Amino acid sequence: MADLKAIASQIRRDIVRMVHGAQSGHPGGSLGCADFFAALYFKVLKHDPNFHMDGKNEDIFFLSNGHISPVFYSALARSGYFDIKELATFRKINSRLQGHPTTHEHLPGVRVASGSLGQGMSVAIGAALAKKLNNDKNIVFSLHGDGELDEGQNWEAIMFAASHKVDNLISTVDWNGQQIDGTTKSVMDLGDIHAKFESFGWTTLEMNGNDMDEVVATLDKAKGLVGQGKPIGIMMHTVMGKGVDFMQNDHHWHGIAPNDEQLAKALSQLPETLGDY
Repeated sequence: MADLKAIASQIRRDIVRMVHGAQSGHPGGSLGCADFFAALYFKVLKHDPNFHMDGKNEDIFFLSNGHISPVFYSALARSGYFDIKELATFRKINSRLQGHPTTHEHLPGVRVASGSLGQGMSVAIGAALAKKLNNDKNIVFSLHGDGELDEGQNWEAIMFAASHKVDNLISTVDWNGQQIDGTTKSVMDLGDIHAKFESFGWTTLEMNGNDMDEVVATLDKAKGLVGQGKPIGIMMHTVMGKGVDFMQNDHHWHGIAPNDEQLAKALSQLPETLGDY
């Protein structure tokens, strides 16, 4: 797992540098999900960086909480979808790397625009059903924020997936307990998300999303549950701002950029492992 941990560290460096360079973006959730993206794109996902929008005969991934685009872009670039130097254009005029992923920019690896929260589950279910219709045995993965579950469309989709036995879908919820205006408990208490998914008819797992061994093991376990009649949900506990001590567990870092001094401090805590862009 040392290689994956090294990749995650570099992804975290990319995140803070991208957001600092644009003086705009969402570092907190991106940092918390770096281990998940490193495991997914470099170990678990069967995917082809020679991007084809239809995703036939490969696993595909949808990012529903699109505001954490920095971690998504870094993982795509580092796994070969486009040149890592393009990360320097994040949120710049005419860049393909917009603040929220878009499809009209034709960025390889992006199959759906995800600026509006709450829609990714529905999209992922549609893609999973399409794979079934095409006799494609590959898997659809998706990632969602816990605060995003405030959107009611999620729960309609969660109910639909179980009712229609969409058992080639693995959806992960980033359960960090933080959202833009405060803790999820103070904004709208979500209760026991794990129990809710189970009550809706999903097979549900739980993991520490900042423990690489556990992330890989849980994703592998989830893959082994595909085809058993139920969609699979993973409740992933992460620390917002993971890896940068002054950002950790602080909802204020949901959507603000570090200044020069803060960037230097953050980078001092994140080993450069693959080379900066």
